[in-house]
Amino acid sequence: MKKIFLLVLVSSLCFFSFSQDSLIWKLASKKLNDSTYQLSAKSIVPKGWHLYGINKNIEGLESIKFSFQLENIKAVDEVSSSKKAETIKDVLFENKEVSVYTNDVELKQNITIKGVVPATIKLGIVGFVAKETELVPLAETQYEVALEGGIATSANNIKLASIDVKNPISQCGDKIEKGSLWTVFLLGLVGGFIALFTPCMFPMIPVTVSFFTKRSPSRKKGIQNGLLYGFFIFAIYALASTPFHLLNLNSEIFNSISTSPTLNIIFFIIFIIFSIAFFGYFEITLPHSIAGKADSKSSLGSSIGIFFMALTLVIVSFSCTGVILGTLLVGTSSGGAWALTVGMSGFGIALGLPFALFAIFPNWLENLPKSGGWLDTVKKVLAFVEVALALKFLSNADLVSHWGLLKREVFIALWIIVCIGLALYAFGKLKLPHDYVGQKISTGRKSVGIIAILFAVYLAPGLTKTKYANLTLLSGIVPPLSYSIYADETRFKGLEPNVINDYDKALAMAKAQHKPLLIDFTGWACANCRRMEEQVWTNEDVAKIIREHFILVSLYVDDKAKLPVEKTTMNYKTKDGNIKDIITIGDRYATFESENFDQVSQPLYAMLDNNEKLLAFPVGATFDAKKYLAWLECGVKGFGK
Repeated sequence: MKKIFLLVLVSSLCFFSFSQDSLIWKLASKKLNDSTYQLSAKSIVPKGWHLYGINKNIEGLESIKFSFQLENIKAVDEVSSSKKAETIKDVLFENKEVSVYTNDVELKQNITIKGVVPATIKLGIVGFVAKETELVPLAETQYEVALEGGIATSANNIKLASIDVKNPISQCGDKIEKGSLWTVFLLGLVGGFIALFTPCMFPMIPVTVSFFTKRSPSRKKGIQNGLLYGFFIFAIYALASTPFHLLNLNSEIFNSISTSPTLNIIFFIIFIIFSIAFFGYFEITLPHSIAGKADSKSSLGSSIGIFFMALTLVIVSFSCTGVILGTLLVGTSSGGAWALTVGMSGFGIALGLPFALFAIFPNWLENLPKSGGWLDTVKKVLAFVEVALALKFLSNADLVSHWGLLKREVFIALWIIVCIGLALYAFGKLKLPHDYVGQKISTGRKSVGIIAILFAVYLAPGLTKTKYANLTLLSGIVPPLSYSIYADETRFKGLEPNVINDYDKALAMAKAQHKPLLIDFTGWACANCRRMEEQVWTNEDVAKIIREHFILVSLYVDDKAKLPVEKTTMNYKTKDGNIKDIITIGDRYATFESENFDQVSQPLYAMLDNNEKLLAFPVGATFDAKKYLAWLECGVKGFGK
């Protein structure tokens, strides 16, 4: 298996152009009965290459097959061909006999479709081609094929002509504007200042500043070099986000990234690895060759040499800064490319500023604390924080996928264990690498231990089924009250009869009961959504007006469940010109939000009348219950008009 994996990896890198350009399939379909179709795919295998057919007994070699996006499409049997496959002894598989196709090939596959048959479907062809010792997977291309008698799906009311987001019936609420990036910048700044107090960065400040002040021909030149050095550190981090702009990814993509169960699991694993490294069990570094190349150029004169000195610092300090920077990048990913740029710029300013300031005021170095064991303590405290953050990513994946692994009480219990572990370490009871018996426990370290114990005490009521279980300060961070081991808990206390998760059903109810529609664009992994539900919607006046005057529809933009065939939309063209397939519930409601309300963030609240006209400007997270209530009352008055 390992050998096959390596062959695929190397061959994919070397012959990627083959898989993309040299094997193009022409697809067709034939209707056999109301729900069964025969698909055919024709292509020509390039000279000297062969396409693997059905090979069940060859370990590590996947047989040729069709893959489908829609879950209601099932293959009736295996892929067949219009001509008999050849049998060869393959050196890639220890000279075992394998079935292959050469030259022209036509593959056939019978499928059944449950429910409504769409006019077109998309499919991929999964398999391998080879030439001598080169093994290449087929390109992950999606082909579209028309189905005879299929029903064409429309945009399913994605874009509503009745909504004019700039001119609602009542002029209340918030006009749609892009959110401020100041918060992201400040998070980056804080992350950078934290990174300064790690063993990789802090000792470099006096060493580097002394280099500039003592080896420069004049004090003025030393100050200039120090300022330039600090600027280059900032510039390197800011420019590192450039690829995200060049890829031209839309905001929905970033939102999908931040809520993807697979990626959240990956982030969980990465953060656990980072935390183990911070505990001191091993060190994460970039390849020495990269640092060596950068350092070799740092001796060049003038600005170029200073740039490479800054680049060398960024690279060699990665084992400490990478963990904190990774936390920042993941936390701001849903904000889009500019949020990443702003966050990394803040991070770079925080790291570069001290070098510039100490170059201007070298006497400050005398008051700088000496490097020592306290830096290792900071690093290990951060390791406990990383474990807590890792659990948050695992919780996100759990909430979106509804696995039920990290119910609220389980999550809180794990955080309490982390707090206890931190307290034991802070008081010297828990030994980690590089600690020693008799090590002096500083006042600062004891303070960290006390804070950890107090936080654990604050968390403890969250394990109970009492009124104290609602940990207000952590709303949106810990799983919601409804995601509890106590089965009778509910997310929408007092609002249950009004809450619908299907827009079409909610609209029908609103018309039948002659009530306005309150749309709640939310997400399973949305922290501010949970805060609104637990702190604002539980307000007696807010709950009453929603219950008596609205039909509340909560639309989850990160729901990965597949839509029925009749509600899927292939090749939907958004108003910004992008093409996307609307296959999942989350696809539909995320697109519905961006197309009609010019927003992709959650939560977002909008009020519509029975003709789907906007009653007021939509609002985002509004933690002032009185302000939110006033907005709801404005919508009710607008509906009365």
